[in-house]
Amino acid sequence: MLEIKNIQTGYGKKQVLFGTSLDVKQGEIVAIIGPNGAGKSTILKAICGLIPVWNGEIIFKDTPINGSSPAKNVSRGITFCPQGNRVFDELSVIENLQIGGIHLKTTELKERIDGVLQLFPILKDRLRQNAGKLSGGEKQMLALCRALIPKPKLLMLDEPSLGLSPNLVSAAFEKILEINKNTGMAVLIVEQKVREVLKISHRVYGLKLGKVEFAGLPEEIMHSEQLRRVFL
Repeated sequence: MLEIKNIQTGYGKKQVLFGTSLDVKQGEIVAIIGPNGAGKSTILKAICGLIPVWNGEIIFKDTPINGSSPAKNVSRGITFCPQGNRVFDELSVIENLQIGGIHLKTTELKERIDGVLQLFPILKDRLRQNAGKLSGGEKQMLALCRALIPKPKLLMLDEPSLGLSPNLVSAAFEKILEINKNTGMAVLIVEQKVREVLKISHRVYGLKLGKVEFAGLPEEIMHSEQLRRVFL
């Protein structure tokens, strides 16, 4: 579904990725792990079109998407849920959800919103509340719901556990796994809580200084003392 071939990119003159390659197949949950500054979030931003790719190629469903805008990539079936509980604080919960389906007709948008609220029923009681007044966990739920509104083929998540309590972290990962199993949606997830994300992932890439240092199965990391020292 997604293939990244030797991409190089960064911010301004600062290069962050140095020939990074990975792929995601239909229906997979693929994790990207690694220390701070490894380039994990930069990969997601390059895929969705938030930053330009200097060299290399990004292919989604057999179509090169280098240079495509984030809006165009959403229409192709790629959505991105950034880290930090990114919601529109001054808008209500329902308005945040409506933004996720701004391109949809009214009837279809209502059906999509009803569908995502089945996943996170706690938000049903807060639809008219300003998103800025939600708890950190509720904001994370809202951001995820908004990313699901377009029914993406590939859902990209950047640190979905950030700011969540331990109980909510487990619940968040269980919900991601549930979405994957029930819809077949592919998920590419960047996460610092490595042990937790390995439990739900089919494959994993380990990044270090903008390069892939490991690509394989989650259990390979758990069973290797050397890999555990690097990535856990």
